[in-house]
Amino acid sequence: MILKIFVDEHVQDIHVPDDIITDAEEYFSMLDKDMDTGYQMSRTWVENPNQLQRCQIVADRILTALETNNRETATLMAAYILSRVPNAYAMHLNLEGDMTLFDLETRQN
Repeated sequence: MILKIFVDEHVQDIHVPDDIITDAEEYFSMLDKDMDTGYQMSRTWVENPNQLQRCQIVADRILTALETNNRETATLMAAYILSRVPNAYAMHLNLEGDMTLFDLETRQN
């Protein structure tokens, strides 16, 4: 599977092998459990992040991973998004520092 990452005018495809999505489920569940306790999203504390907000949180980790050339983390975080939103196509990120503005794009069924 592929998740497209748009950062301002740049686009990058993250190729996620299908086996990562299934093999990393225990890790993904741990991420969910951590987010269940609330999360600081930029300047806002979110008590119980919804599905989009969880994807925005993870997309912020993708952005950091791409900035530091950490392909493994970027792939793992993309796999999380694809596991939780199977029809996810792309994440639109920005460098303004506000993850609440990240946009998840999905394919229409």
